[in-house]
Amino acid sequence: MNQSQLKSNDLSTFDQYESEVRSYCRSFPTKFQRATGYRMWDVEGKPYIDFFAGAGALNYGHNPPEMKKKLIGYLMEDGISHTLDMASEAKETFLNRFNDVILKPNRLSYKVMFPGPTGTNSVESALKLARKVTGRQTIMSFTNAFHGMTLGALAVTGNKFKRKGAGVPLNHAVSMPYDGYMGSNTDTLEYIESFLKDSGSGISLPAAVIVETLQGEGGINVASNEWLIGLSEICKRFGILIIVDDVQMGCGRTGSFFSFERCGIIPDIVCMSKSIGGYGLPMAITLIKPELDQWSPGEHNGTFRGNNLAFITATEALTYWETEQFAEEIKVKAGLLRNALDEFVSEFPELKGEARGIGLMQGIAFEPGIAERISKASFERGLIMETSGTDSEVIKIMPPLTIDRDGLAKGLNILKNSLQAVAGEKNAILSH
Repeated sequence: MNQSQLKSNDLSTFDQYESEVRSYCRSFPTKFQRATGYRMWDVEGKPYIDFFAGAGALNYGHNPPEMKKKLIGYLMEDGISHTLDMASEAKETFLNRFNDVILKPNRLSYKVMFPGPTGTNSVESALKLARKVTGRQTIMSFTNAFHGMTLGALAVTGNKFKRKGAGVPLNHAVSMPYDGYMGSNTDTLEYIESFLKDSGSGISLPAAVIVETLQGEGGINVASNEWLIGLSEICKRFGILIIVDDVQMGCGRTGSFFSFERCGIIPDIVCMSKSIGGYGLPMAITLIKPELDQWSPGEHNGTFRGNNLAFITATEALTYWETEQFAEEIKVKAGLLRNALDEFVSEFPELKGEARGIGLMQGIAFEPGIAERISKASFERGLIMETSGTDSEVIKIMPPLTIDRDGLAKGLNILKNSLQAVAGEKNAILSH
């Protein structure tokens, strides 16, 4: 490769050498070089506003200064980087800080497991532990759920395309309708409970229920507080463990550190990854009620469950949660975002949009094909924004939680212009 290729948006190297499985580089066909806060720049110097945040791994933005300072300092002092699950000073500091800043104020008592560096690692450990503790095999999950790409996580994932990629039967799981899936007039909890009560339903008593309080990949579907509370009560009555997958919705994405705080339930197991590391470094944790921590030493392990570099940045990230200020700022920006989305839906009725979501995980659902065109138009104008839903029918807005109001407004203005362009295209087609 010559120097002109290195400094241009020539993507031939990726076409030639990288697997066809790559996806985001197709949605955002440029070569990124640097980033800070909510901004990214490609090799030609074109700026972009980031409404993607590393799929939720960058809640605190790109290269947050204090985390970067701590990380560089640790490296310069030859701090240990890899320890599997051996004790280290960096891990000890994180565990103490996590307990003091997050668990104690929320009156939560959890053992912390480091299952491996990704969200699907956390989910796999949760499913395995639930089966071990209860002695049962079936896991109940929900329509449009997404829990990861390994076999156990895929078995409790709803997306047909993702499931097909497994290449083998996905067993020991049963899917039930999520809140609102059967329409606003149907209580899906009654439907679920009827299956659990009826000895002729064909469903074995599950070991656990795994649920997202807000389905991000599934189309920004929000479960109501009442539904989540009701689900938790059903689990208690039937002796079923409840697992909350907070991989994408945790670390403040919905407004509070844990997404389930809004309804007051206390899950038996919580899965976290993505932004738990603070800086975008690979890290995951599985939170387990102490009485359920029935692992034998080494019964579930992994080489990269001791990422000490991530412990350093994860500890610094907890500074954001020492007071209520950060959560309050998220709520204010969430209100501004919802107001803007409601205005866009009203302003472009021909697109037949529906605003969805809470916190800084919001979007607009459209007829199939529209969201992808809006995402493409936005990228061309300097906005990084993905789609979600089983048919990519929802534009998904999830900027870094640290974005300032000016940055949010600029990104929303690009989105408005993109909506206007796509609406114009649709009107032109209809007029002919």
